Amino acid sequence: MEPITIIIIAAAVVLCVAAFFGGAQYRKKIAEAEIGGAEEKAKTIIAEAQKAAETKKKEVLIEAKEEIHKSKAEFEKESKERRKEMNRQESRIQQKEDALDKKSENLEKKDEQLNRKIKEVEALKEETEKVKTAQLEILERISGLSVEEAKDYLLKNIETEVRHEAAIMIKDIESQAKEEADKKARNIISLAIQKCAADHVAETTVSVVSLPNDEMKGRIIGREGRNIRALETLTGIDLIIDDTPEAVILSCFDPIKREIARMALEKLIVDGRIHPARIEETVEKSKRELDNIIKQEGEQATFETGVHGLHPELIKLLGRMKYRTSYGQNVLKHSTEVAHLAGIMAAELGVDIKTAKRAGLLHDIGKSIDHEIEGSHVDIGVDIAKKYHESQEVIHAIAAHHGDVESNTIIACIVQACDAISAARPGARRENLETYIKRLEKLEEIANSFNGVEKSYAIQAGREIRIMVKPEVVKEEDTALIARDIVKKIESELEYPGQIKVNVIRETRSVDYAK
Repeated sequence: MEPITIIIIAAAVVLCVAAFFGGAQYRKKIAEAEIGGAEEKAKTIIAEAQKAAETKKKEVLIEAKEEIHKSKAEFEKESKERRKEMNRQESRIQQKEDALDKKSENLEKKDEQLNRKIKEVEALKEETEKVKTAQLEILERISGLSVEEAKDYLLKNIETEVRHEAAIMIKDIESQAKEEADKKARNIISLAIQKCAADHVAETTVSVVSLPNDEMKGRIIGREGRNIRALETLTGIDLIIDDTPEAVILSCFDPIKREIARMALEKLIVDGRIHPARIEETVEKSKRELDNIIKQEGEQATFETGVHGLHPELIKLLGRMKYRTSYGQNVLKHSTEVAHLAGIMAAELGVDIKTAKRAGLLHDIGKSIDHEIEGSHVDIGVDIAKKYHESQEVIHAIAAHHGDVESNTIIACIVQACDAISAARPGARRENLETYIKRLEKLEEIANSFNGVEKSYAIQAGREIRIMVKPEVVKEEDTALIARDIVKKIESELEYPGQIKVNVIRETRSVDYAK
């Protein structure tokens, strides 16, 4: 390497080093200047912050002083008002004390006056006793009787008169009470019946399904009778296909099964596809629909009667009663009618209307399942009411509505009466001819079994029996006893709806001829 090149390189290195150190000094001077400016700025900010803090402190002190002054002024104002109120109360108390002092003085004066009057009354009493004693002595001398003897004589006479008057009064009161009770009962019953408008419902054990044409009968029967057998097996009814044009008859003593079959058959006729699989599907669908209808009917009955809060299962049982009849009368309609009548009677008698309606609606609840469980519908109804936690009044009314137990409450008596009214209403129930004739014959047979009865006639569809007695055998006063004995025997031996009037007639005829 040449010496000139070395010198140039060395010079370049020296220049670079000099430039580096010069730049470092320059940057140091700039940094020191910036630091100095920042310190000045920080001091200025601190000074301004201290001034602002002093100003804020003065403002807070001024506000605090004003608040203290305001609170002090309010406290002084309240203190003045309280002092005024205390002064007023002290003034009132002072006035009351003055008034009490005056009353006390007046009472003391009245006490003194009463004491004087008591002394005067005692003096008069002593004088009266002396006069009375003197008069008694004079009376004893005149009458020749002592005071005790005179008292006994007077008491005996008064007792006799009082007994006679009391007997007459009791008889009049009993007669008047009986007349008023009969009048009131007739008024309540007639009012209840007038206010209750119920349907006359009579159902049988068969249902008729209309067909669009006679060709449908063959489709219902099916090949070798498989369709009709499937329908009868699934529903438990008898399907009667006879010569009746465009109609088939469903026969079954269970109205729910009969209704399911009717609904299913009508659906099949509308659909047109009739075969065992379709029949099974339609029957199941009809069962579900009928369950919904039963629930809706129960809810409708509770809505119509205003009976709320029933257990859902009780509502379903109520709905089932729509498909149950008693002597041709729809049991749900009968129960609804009894509930309305019971509510009206309860209102007239001033007892709980809601409980009376509830008992009336549920009194025949046992009939909804009495064909499925052993026992009378009364016992079944009582068990159902207990199961779903009905009140004791409702349970007792259910148990007593047919007289199986004695009625111990007014509501039980009301339900019993309303049940009889609803059942005995003309057109409500019907009997078949054979049962009707047997009942009338049994009624006349019971009447003829008594000694002295000449003839008996069952009239008014068996609701009244007229009995002719022999006047030479039966005395006038014995007719009431015979009527009572016949009533007891009818009640013990005969089953009948409503009530039967027993009318005993004794007639004496004197016949002669003018010649």
